Amino acid sequence: MTASSATLEYFVENMDCATCVRKVEGMVSQLPGAAEVRASFSRQTLQLTLDETQTSRSTLEGNMKAMGYAPSPLVAPGPEAELHLARSRPWYASGQGRLVLGSGVLLALAFLFSFIEPRYSLYGYVAATLLGTWPLLKKAVASARFGDPFSINMLVSLAALGAVMIGQAAEGAVVVFFFAVGELLEGVAAGKARAGIQALTALTPRTALLLEGEGTREVPADLLQVGQRVQVRPGARVPADGRVVKGTSSLDDSPVTGESVPVLKGVGDNVFAGSVNQDGVLSIEVQRAAADNTIARIIHMVEEAEASKAPTARFIDRFSRVYTPGVVAVSTLVAVVPPLLMGGEWHTWLYKGIALLLIGCPCALVLSVPAAITSGVSAGARRGLLIKGGAALEILAGIQTVAFDKTGTLTAGKPVVTDIAGIGTEQNEVLRLAAAVESGSDHPLAQAITREARGRKLGVPAATDAQALPGRAVSAVVEGRSLSVASPRHAAGLTALNAPLQEQIAAFEGQGRTTVLLLEGEAVLGLIAMRDEPRPDARAAVAQLKSMGIRTVMLTGDNVRTGQAIAADLEMEVQAELLPEDKLRVIAGLHAQGGVAMVGDGINDAPALAQSDVGIAMGGGTDVALETADAALLRGEVSGVPELIALSRATMSNIRLNIAFALGLKLVFLITTLLGYTNLWMAILADTGATAIVTANALRLLGWKPVWAAGPVAHVPLAVPVQA
Repeated sequence: MTASSATLEYFVENMDCATCVRKVEGMVSQLPGAAEVRASFSRQTLQLTLDETQTSRSTLEGNMKAMGYAPSPLVAPGPEAELHLARSRPWYASGQGRLVLGSGVLLALAFLFSFIEPRYSLYGYVAATLLGTWPLLKKAVASARFGDPFSINMLVSLAALGAVMIGQAAEGAVVVFFFAVGELLEGVAAGKARAGIQALTALTPRTALLLEGEGTREVPADLLQVGQRVQVRPGARVPADGRVVKGTSSLDDSPVTGESVPVLKGVGDNVFAGSVNQDGVLSIEVQRAAADNTIARIIHMVEEAEASKAPTARFIDRFSRVYTPGVVAVSTLVAVVPPLLMGGEWHTWLYKGIALLLIGCPCALVLSVPAAITSGVSAGARRGLLIKGGAALEILAGIQTVAFDKTGTLTAGKPVVTDIAGIGTEQNEVLRLAAAVESGSDHPLAQAITREARGRKLGVPAATDAQALPGRAVSAVVEGRSLSVASPRHAAGLTALNAPLQEQIAAFEGQGRTTVLLLEGEAVLGLIAMRDEPRPDARAAVAQLKSMGIRTVMLTGDNVRTGQAIAADLEMEVQAELLPEDKLRVIAGLHAQGGVAMVGDGINDAPALAQSDVGIAMGGGTDVALETADAALLRGEVSGVPELIALSRATMSNIRLNIAFALGLKLVFLITTLLGYTNLWMAILADTGATAIVTANALRLLGWKPVWAAGPVAHVPLAVPVQA
């Protein structure tokens, strides 16, 4: 970024569809000095860095206005209030609304004059046609200048002006009026599609009570810094993502996660910005800045989804680039070939050619995919199902197998220590030394050991030279001793395990308990057994996937006996004792049998999430897993997996229906126009009607909920705990 560069942000009027977004981005990106260009459909904004020595702001804004997208500069730090005002205007106050009203009034007057003085009605129809065509023609010329000569605006302009030239001004006026109404409806529909995501920006309170000494001070919430502490009183919203450091209260997370039941949270629990505190007073330590909180990340993911096209959308784009010029060519041939070569009547065939231009407008076809994808992504976000792209949403519909990590995904991720056995070492000493080795690890098993040591009030010594072998062992130097906490499999490769010890390990694992050994060099000092219960909704989620015809497999680094015990309880397949690289191999094998999705929450799951067709991260997982995955379950519930796939299938059904309807209607009107049964205004009404219908059909997805959900979110706690 040079000294002459400026970062600009605009609210862009009329940027009401994914095609509009691509047009704006494409035009602006061609300007000398423009960089980092990003247009957002959900926020209706354009952001860029502009070197004003190469292109001035007035040139940028003039080009956008010429294409029909009026930019209004936004000024930090409070653009959201201004955006809200811009979006909350009634439809008749917008430029498109005024155009519809103006052309509608002229059309009505011309119609009335046809009964009073028919000669003057012609002028009214011509005026209405020119009024409606002029903005379309300006956009068409601007689009042609920037590489899109066969735009929808060009087709409608040619048809309307052609109608006037052959003496059909009344039909030309009706054509542009219906088209203007269609664009207005598209804008209104786009506003509805945005509403759910826009509402998220209002969830975070403007101010927060910053704890200072014994009191509080009100500060802007967006200025909170990581590490600061805030107080949240009953009835107030949480101002930032953080961790409870004092107090206990029930929090309503439904605005953020879709969780319909308030969740009791106390010291150590994480909270989301925007959640509503129900009863107690909480002190919360801020863990994320406002720009990186959960709500901001949801909005960012939705914007990423807009930028990532589904394969079907890419196909429609390629198809329309060939289809639209083809429509112009066919219309021209229909208009001139019969009169020139077959003695046809010029007026009749010119009329049919113009009608074909209108029938061929690909509005409904082009909108059929992005409208459904945007609605599907928005519907998912409302239920705590974050989908990072249209491609991921489409691929989910074809998933044949879902592979699950065990710890923290199918299980609660909070195992507890059940047994400690010392071998020549006292039990508390085994626990104390193991906790020291594991003190720097975030793994759920490590946290179970350190929690148990704290609970017994053991003095855990400091560890140095800590090293981790994922899936195998953690080692460190504690009080001058080289210690390691290892899996039985890894320990067996380091030293011989005697028969009684192997029998004890087998007994624990047969009961579904995970066992680790504490070693000093090759000497076994003791073993610790832990148990991690399945999530309450895990069995119901697995059963739901099976009912959808989807195979389920558990992939775990745990031992075979523990894996089999939990998998048997959940009634699913299992592959155990897998290292991270083994999971990649298994995913590759499953992929050969059809589409595969991987669900995980940890750092060691990131490679498998990336390897699968669709990676799904649990919301409570690590940032690495969330960033690697294609989708995330913000509620942290396994029931979100069948919901994701059901939403994807519903979206793809919606898209197929939209495409079939758009193409089918065009085929019907193509035949009837060539046979002389339909006229210009019926052709444009068919196109406008098809656009409105496919958009309305896509908007149905905004209210989507799985068929098995009785309320806002389905909760079916069917899982039975693993017995010790």
